[in-house]
Amino acid sequence: MGESDTQNKKGQRENNRRSIKIKVPNISIGKSSTPPTHTEKPKKIIKKPEIKGLGIKKVPHIDLIKEQPQKEIEQPSGITRIKLPLLKREEEIVAVEKDLEGTFTTVKESPDKNFDRKLLKKLSLTHKKGFEEYDFDKHGSLLDIKLQYPYEARQEYWVEPGLAKVVIAHNVRSKLREYLLFEPELTPFEYELLERIHEDLRDVLILTDEELGIERKKLLISKVVDLIEYYGLKIEQNSLFKIEYYLLRNYLGWGRINALMIDPLIEDISCDGDNIPIFLFHRKEQNIKTNISFDTNSLISLAITLAQRSGKHISSANPIIDATMPDGSRLQLTFGTEVTSRGTSFTIRKFRETPFTPVDLMDLHTFNIDMLVYFWLSIENNMSLVFIGGTASGKTTSLNAVSLFIPPLAKVISIEDTREVTLFHDNWIASVTREIVAEGGGAHVDMFMLLKAAMRQRPEYILVGEVRGHEAQTLFQAMNTGHTTFSTMHAGSVDAAIHRLENEPLNVPRNMLQALNIMSIQKQIQIGPDRVRRCDEIVEIAGIDPATGNIMVNTVFEYDPVADDFTYTGRSQVLGDIAAFHGWGPDKLIEEMNRRKMVLQSVKDQNIRDYVSFTKVIQAYYIDKQNVIEHLDDLASLVA
Repeated sequence: MGESDTQNKKGQRENNRRSIKIKVPNISIGKSSTPPTHTEKPKKIIKKPEIKGLGIKKVPHIDLIKEQPQKEIEQPSGITRIKLPLLKREEEIVAVEKDLEGTFTTVKESPDKNFDRKLLKKLSLTHKKGFEEYDFDKHGSLLDIKLQYPYEARQEYWVEPGLAKVVIAHNVRSKLREYLLFEPELTPFEYELLERIHEDLRDVLILTDEELGIERKKLLISKVVDLIEYYGLKIEQNSLFKIEYYLLRNYLGWGRINALMIDPLIEDISCDGDNIPIFLFHRKEQNIKTNISFDTNSLISLAITLAQRSGKHISSANPIIDATMPDGSRLQLTFGTEVTSRGTSFTIRKFRETPFTPVDLMDLHTFNIDMLVYFWLSIENNMSLVFIGGTASGKTTSLNAVSLFIPPLAKVISIEDTREVTLFHDNWIASVTREIVAEGGGAHVDMFMLLKAAMRQRPEYILVGEVRGHEAQTLFQAMNTGHTTFSTMHAGSVDAAIHRLENEPLNVPRNMLQALNIMSIQKQIQIGPDRVRRCDEIVEIAGIDPATGNIMVNTVFEYDPVADDFTYTGRSQVLGDIAAFHGWGPDKLIEEMNRRKMVLQSVKDQNIRDYVSFTKVIQAYYIDKQNVIEHLDDLASLVA
């Protein structure tokens, strides 16, 4: 081979070479001792030590093992730079189906023949470190609770077993009960390590293609373990569990109020300002003070987090917002001292992830079974109704519960300021209002605009969260044009509701009120030590007296506070209209009502409480009532 040919091939190799920069963990890479020839393939000496700290940007050093003298560096090396796989060897990828289901929030099918192996590679990111998740039964409690004077424990329960515990304590000085929340106590070293990890996580929480779809909790813990190994620390298992708890609470939860958000016994969370204890409405203790408070900066930071994660913006220029949190809870928030002199405040009205069903309300004695059958027949036959009551009287809960009686194929449109209604219904449009965040941010969409838009969509049922403004006129226009509407309204009685409807700002003409069929008055009352919700009465709008021009009403059910029970007056214009529409006599009407009572009683006896399963039973009754009656002893088979 001539010298000129050698130089030409060498020049060609020089032109074909390109530099590829990759991020490499602490890996030693070997270098071939001789340049490649035409007869021998270049040797690749690749050392694969244990990979630590994957996903971490900071790399201490990269050792290059140099086998040749310094003067030969400029010669072609023949080294092929590669990106090492995430695992040590492909053969080590081992997982079972339950691991995949428990790790990935969504598992999608793909025509890619290597899709399963890619999923297993993702799984390796959370299983490769061999870290152990905290288990209360196995590892025991991480708390050491010692009540000091002036507190005496009265009741205690776990909110998060082993990690967060609530003690309802009696304060000897104030003679009142308080809600004391206890979480793991950190040593000075654990606290400093937690602060360092919290700061460094910002650099490593960058998703790669392999990490997309992994459950957030597992991915976060994997990154934490990587960082601790990068620091070169070996800490006790309990210390790791404590750090993981606080990081998960702050990154994926709601910070210091996270335990309050997951406590099933809390209905409302109220923060009144800076350095003021948070107050709660507890299902068993009613209004109660907690041992949680925030300084000014912490409270502002929490307020911004609450607003942003609820899809809203809050600032000094826009200091008040109403929002729906990701779990469905209602949030009312004020920012700084712009409108609340004691500082930032917020109120969270927790909303059940699974709504109450009519059977739940029957158990709570808000309604009895006869009242629920009355609602069922009325809703099926397109009667409009409004739930009336004061704050926290159960209006929206009752509205959502009876809406489960809507026939399966009917078109439903719900209109709300903050999303609360939850249905198991396919043909359902759930609409919410939109406020302008900033100038030029788009059009303001209020309930009136949504209601006008809904009228053009030919709905059979319109659910309006609450009537409070000029949209009431459009709502009653919808009733008068044959649309069935359900809504709620703040008022203490039927007279107060009619008076409010006829005056500013609702201004509904009296003649239009005749289109409303049923009004249910809800109240929150005290029975012994407990506050309970009861339906005070169910009233029908019977029309307008031609002589006096007054609204005529007929009371169908009324509440007896002495016996804590409901009575049926024996008169119902709605049931009479339903019987006349179907051509039923009194006996046929009673027979149909008794059939539905049997269905509701069977649902209660068989403990079918999930709103999806309950709705399936009701829908099955609409489709084939005889089949449901034949399977009353085993309704679960109908919803399987």
